[in-house]
Amino acid sequence: MTRTRPFSENGRQLVHVAVGTLALLLRYLTALEATVLAGMAVAFNAYALPRVAGHLYRPVEARQRLLSGITLYPFAILLLLAALPDRRDIVAAAWGVLAFGDGMATIAGHHIRSPRIPWNREKSAAGSAAFILFGSAAASFLCWWCRSTVIPPAYPWFSIWMPVVATIAAAAVETVPIKLNDNVSVPAAAAAVLWLTSLVSEDLAANAAAAAWGTLPLALAANAVVAGAGYVARTVTIPGAICGALLGITIVLTEGWGGWLLLVATFALAVLTSRLGLRRKTQLGIAEARGGRRGAGNAFANTGVAAGAAVLGALSYARDAAQVAFVAALVAGGSDTVASEIGKAWGRRTWLVPTLRRVPPGTSGAISAEGTAAGLLGALALGALGVACGLVPAWTLPAIVAGATIGSFVESTMGATVEGPGIVNNDVLNFLNTAIAAAAAIFLAQAFQ
Repeated sequence: MTRTRPFSENGRQLVHVAVGTLALLLRYLTALEATVLAGMAVAFNAYALPRVAGHLYRPVEARQRLLSGITLYPFAILLLLAALPDRRDIVAAAWGVLAFGDGMATIAGHHIRSPRIPWNREKSAAGSAAFILFGSAAASFLCWWCRSTVIPPAYPWFSIWMPVVATIAAAAVETVPIKLNDNVSVPAAAAAVLWLTSLVSEDLAANAAAAAWGTLPLALAANAVVAGAGYVARTVTIPGAICGALLGITIVLTEGWGGWLLLVATFALAVLTSRLGLRRKTQLGIAEARGGRRGAGNAFANTGVAAGAAVLGALSYARDAAQVAFVAALVAGGSDTVASEIGKAWGRRTWLVPTLRRVPPGTSGAISAEGTAAGLLGALALGALGVACGLVPAWTLPAIVAGATIGSFVESTMGATVEGPGIVNNDVLNFLNTAIAAAAAIFLAQAFQ
């Protein structure tokens, strides 16, 4: 690739931002027209742009232009249009987050001195602040601008305020220390938050808020006690205890004490199996870090999807599906930990998914017969507890166990293929495991109802 001008990060980001103004056209284009144009943009950026504007490519992208951010940018928009053809307001808002939020974050991060993000020293507080400020403004405007494309139109509060929530979520995702290109992760996170919150009903939200006030004091007390006990027992760090308490409070207020009991049981089972065979795990160097203490990232990765499903179940008319998702997500997180810890403690032979090559215990993506059997038993036990607590009907139990198993095997496959290069980390894998399990359980429950 020949460059006529030297590479400029500022120039690249200004183009990145400027292209976001094309989202204004989504108000006038049909879904098909927008999808075709996005596809043409992918082809142009992949094959023509390197010849006419090669200076926009970073030096490391010279031999991988198909996987460069410049190509993935329109590809992400193409995927959103294909997935949400009737919600161009969401696509436009996610595009605004990507263009203005991510672009201005890079510029601000390079030019403004500020503290670094503790869990990712490559990111700065100034960059994240710019991401939220510019991304929220652009996303809210574009969501409102394209509101007329939705029939019936979205609530006015959705078009103005939910893009801000989506931007904050995307900004948090952007700070996760992984190599997954943020031209994919940022719009995906923003669009997911927007789509989920678009299901919220004003009436149900008002009723849920009124009911929550009566439960809040006891929810605060119970979760404070459990979080404190977890810290004293050296099962969680201070950030892990705080994050776990917040998630627990959310679940009590939306799912009730039955949902909270399932959450506590899932955590207790994970802690118990982590301590089993600890001597062997320590000798092999495969014991949990920090002496088995769970941090905030681990808490959210294993419980975030369940908490989101609980909130959605309380605030929308998709309660039945949300209940299945809630239970399946907790079951998946708990059973996967059981499978992993039992496999590391007593697994005699471990194989790597998907090649089935023999590997040492503790290898990312490895499975064992002992661990798999324990995971299935754990999924069945936790799923049965969800039924006993009245969270889901008994006939959904096979779908929940199957969904958890599917999520676990997908996670193992990804662990063997993309965790090693740093494209994702263990927390991201755990989050995806619970999300895939929830989606699979909903699909199976609806298919065999």
